[in-house]
Amino acid sequence: MNKGKFYITTAIAYTSRKPHIGNSYEIVLTDAIARYKRLQGYDVYFLTGTDEHGQKIEEYAKAAGVSPKEYVDNVAEEIRGICDTLNTTYDKFIRTTDDYHEKVVQKIFKKLYEQDDIYKSEYEGLYCTPCESFWTESQLVDGKCPDCGREVKKAKEEAYFLRLSKYQKQLEDYIENNDSFIYPESRKKEMLNNFIKPGLQDLCVSRTSFKWGIPVSFDDKHVIYVWIDALSNYITALGYDPDGSADLYKKYWPADVHIIGKDIVRFHTIYWPIMLMALGEELPKQVYGHPWLLFGEDKMSKSKGNVIYADELSKLIGVDAVRYYLLSEMPHANDGSISYSTIIERFNSDLANTLGNLVNRTVAMTNKYFGGTVMAPSRGDAVDDELKAFALETVKTVEKKMETYHIADAVEAVMNLAKRCNKYIDETAPWTLAKDEANKERLGTVLYNLLEGIRFIAILISSFMPETAKSILSQINCDIADYDSLSSFGALKSGNNVGTATPLFARIDAEKMMEEIKAQQEAAQANEKKFSEIEGIAQISIDDFAKVDLRVAKITDCEPVKRAKKLLKLTLNDGTGTPRTVASGIAKWYKPEDLIGKSIIVVSNLKPAVLCGVESQGMILAADCSEDDVKVIFVDGIPEGSKVR
Repeated sequence: MNKGKFYITTAIAYTSRKPHIGNSYEIVLTDAIARYKRLQGYDVYFLTGTDEHGQKIEEYAKAAGVSPKEYVDNVAEEIRGICDTLNTTYDKFIRTTDDYHEKVVQKIFKKLYEQDDIYKSEYEGLYCTPCESFWTESQLVDGKCPDCGREVKKAKEEAYFLRLSKYQKQLEDYIENNDSFIYPESRKKEMLNNFIKPGLQDLCVSRTSFKWGIPVSFDDKHVIYVWIDALSNYITALGYDPDGSADLYKKYWPADVHIIGKDIVRFHTIYWPIMLMALGEELPKQVYGHPWLLFGEDKMSKSKGNVIYADELSKLIGVDAVRYYLLSEMPHANDGSISYSTIIERFNSDLANTLGNLVNRTVAMTNKYFGGTVMAPSRGDAVDDELKAFALETVKTVEKKMETYHIADAVEAVMNLAKRCNKYIDETAPWTLAKDEANKERLGTVLYNLLEGIRFIAILISSFMPETAKSILSQINCDIADYDSLSSFGALKSGNNVGTATPLFARIDAEKMMEEIKAQQEAAQANEKKFSEIEGIAQISIDDFAKVDLRVAKITDCEPVKRAKKLLKLTLNDGTGTPRTVASGIAKWYKPEDLIGKSIIVVSNLKPAVLCGVESQGMILAADCSEDDVKVIFVDGIPEGSKVR
């Protein structure tokens, strides 16, 4: 039965790096909801994809020695591969470098400009490169970017702006009159009280300081900034066009829910709705800002060496086990936690023992006592009624929890049914019934009830662990897997034969697996070193910085190093009265006569090192200005020995 349309989306993943398991949680969460809605009879359209433009991508590509398009092609393929590995059932995978998307984004930008919702001005503020965001002084936290905690720098450039202020009252009224628009409630209060009511600043929506983006069609000096580019994917994927939209858009828009991380709720509940209001389009029905998945108590970070990747974990424990852990461990409103020890513990206790053992011994007993034939129930008991009632109530609980995206609670409800079935085995003791021929009908009834309970579990768990559900239904040899069959207990056909009892999940040897994991982590940390300078993630404390002694020194003599074409030998006066020798690899860009008499900055407490026979007693500061251009930092006029702080 078709219950109508249901359009669900994830946030599109940024193609800077391979996503860790905290990012992968979102696609699994969204897939579980999409699968459940399909199971209920909804016509589901599930969108995911990649966000591929911006300054950071440009920098990554440069560091990798490839074009930005080549770089994002590789990462987008990796992201899509993880989605496929995790067995997600997206209907469309959009890339913001897709030709149709870029053309429609240009049209959207032009339409908003022509109706004066976008205007040209100049932006001056504090810019965070990793986040690609401008901030005011008051928005900083401890003088740093409020989103990522990194350093910001002053920047000024010509830009186009979206008139957020024009739509502030309209947006505020909409949010207050539509209780379920921002979900959960805590996110709604945060948006209203911390961002909207204090007053919206117009939003910078173009950039001139980099080129890797969609050009503004009428001003090619500018590229369209991430907000309009990335957020528009939710409608361009359906065929939205200001000049006339496709039938797919008319069928599925507005989105029933955007599933996003709590850190980007502001963009999806302020910038995105205002863009849609300006375009005259309906707003999404709901934006659900889910919490983060932490490693222990920390946010997952490559620099901390605590990153877990979904594809690598799947190789260790299997895809469905990864899906189960992600969905069962994440609370509804608070951050969840992941660690290898809890993964192994939950795998062995929930999957191998509770679920796997239930299916295995029930199928095995059916084969042992009845030659595999499912017997018709004939001798009931009060304990049977309790099991039946529990199974039917579980269906209602799962439905209620899924409606409000309490996914972990829904998973727990299904696992509780498995536990109740195991308890039923203890209560009825089939092995004891089998000893007396007079109890054969009762034994057949007990095994029927267990097999029917397992069928309920398989159908309900299919949204969370689809391959496990298929395996269970195969082992009990049942093809009745529609949602409506759960309206009553007893749809399982008697007379059929079950299959062979096969373990669903083999117990994990914790010690052996931790050795494998350690090897993976060491390899990942080695690979991470290549990227630390780009992201600026090798952070140090102020105490670490204070250990570096920077001094002004004058170059009193300079000569080439005979055994090394790249090195120059500098003799420095650093104010101590004792000449200091430094070997520097700048011979390609400077001749000795260019440097003598110049003042520079030297790291004066660097441990000496011998380079091509020259003992180098420090390092001078220079800047990489391009791929093949280095400039020494000169500080002429400052006394020798002056400390640089």
